[in-house]
Amino acid sequence: MNDILFNIGYGHFLVLAAVLFLIGMAGVLIRRNALIILMAVELMLNAANVTLIVFSRMWGRADALSAHTFALMVIGVAAAEASVGLAIVVAVFRGRHNVDVDRLTTLRN
Repeated sequence: MNDILFNIGYGHFLVLAAVLFLIGMAGVLIRRNALIILMAVELMLNAANVTLIVFSRMWGRADALSAHTFALMVIGVAAAEASVGLAIVVAVFRGRHNVDVDRLTTLRN
């Protein structure tokens, strides 16, 4: 029992990334609130980053930083996506007083 708790390998991180990605995908497919969908997309991007870094450590050299650099770029793009998405959600909420994606069918008032 102690062996499972204290010897954390690559498989544990891959399972964690898969669970995070599945939670994010369920959030995108099930929920209808635009803010929840944006958070679920961020969760999916973080799961992809965890997977990328795990495979980099598993098959690359320990000093290779290419996957870490790519993960930082993904984090930067995700931050930009979140800020633009949040600005769009705020603009839509000011105009329609609702952020339910089922009700947002047109871009006109």
